[in-house]
Amino acid sequence: MTDSDRQTGRRLERAILELLERRGPTATICPSDAARAVYGGDDDGWRALMEGARRAARRLVAAGEVEITQGGRPVEPTTARGPIRIRRAR
Repeated sequence: MTDSDRQTGRRLERAILELLERRGPTATICPSDAARAVYGGDDDGWRALMEGARRAARRLVAAGEVEITQGGRPVEPTTARGPIRIRRAR
């Protein structure tokens, strides 16, 4: 992993936490919300950050900061497939 990748990962982690902070205590976000916030452009370039956003969410789960959910229920981050949501850890 390059320094640039690590910096982007930290930016995605901060974006996830900041987005959740701005929303209600039970709100969820999509990893794409963080990818869009970090990318900052008007085109679809944020899509290249999607896997990084999912990895950032998994790191935050390991740190006890957030949960990854599917269908409103927490799921194991390493086995989650398909669309996920991120919420504050409960």
